[in-house]
Amino acid sequence: MQARLTFLGSGTSMGVPTLGCRCAVCTSTDPHDKRLRPSVVIDWTGVEGQQRTVLVDTGPDFRQQALRHGITRVDAVLYTHDHADHILGMDDLRPYSFAAFRAGGPIPLYTDAGTASTLERIYHYTLAPGATYANRARVELHPLTDRIRIHELEIIRIPVVHGPQEISGFRFGDVAYLTDVSFIPESSFDLLTGPGNCSLENLVLPSLRHTPHPSHANVEQAVAWAKRIGARHTWLTHIAHELGHEETNKMLPSGVALAYDGLEIPINLSEAGQE
Repeated sequence: MQARLTFLGSGTSMGVPTLGCRCAVCTSTDPHDKRLRPSVVIDWTGVEGQQRTVLVDTGPDFRQQALRHGITRVDAVLYTHDHADHILGMDDLRPYSFAAFRAGGPIPLYTDAGTASTLERIYHYTLAPGATYANRARVELHPLTDRIRIHELEIIRIPVVHGPQEISGFRFGDVAYLTDVSFIPESSFDLLTGPGNCSLENLVLPSLRHTPHPSHANVEQAVAWAKRIGARHTWLTHIAHELGHEETNKMLPSGVALAYDGLEIPINLSEAGQE
């Protein structure tokens, strides 16, 4: 079974162009240098012909991203962590959730405990027990376990480190998506390359800039991880305005390139034993 991953946003937390900046990338006319906040959508046609859609994160640009890419339904959301650029579009799930609720139930939001707590605090009018706000999003928090199945899609959680915080990456068949990462534990490398796992066709890694950062990988780190993991194609995301698309791609090794908003990559679900 085939699915598709689309980059809704490939930028860092401040987006590109960055407010108040007149650097070469922020003023670039190359559309690849226009980067919304980081998020992806996975979509596929289910066994009964039903269109399915799963989001990874709903950042502050989610409404714009959903309109741009024509998203018409949401079956579930996976959250990597609780920072603003990954959660502040959750309320824009409302119109999708009304239809989902009428069809059978609230949209599940899969989160770790820390992210659930943050969402409950920010969206208390939606998620507090007994919430009565009439137009609240019909969503429901679910624990983010090591393996989740959403209809035909099996998801493997990949624990990674973002500065002082453990967050989540995800693997879907022969594609893995990691963002906001400063360190990958050995056990997580095993989930990406270990015995019993199919080889990755496409790998998504973060690459903020050339210089080191305390909570994000830079280009050198990302390229080293890409070489170790050995996916056929590696795409770099969570990109700041220090990296121009064309200029950076010229210096990257074969098989590694910057992602961009709107990039689509195929997912072969059957490669991981998913049917």
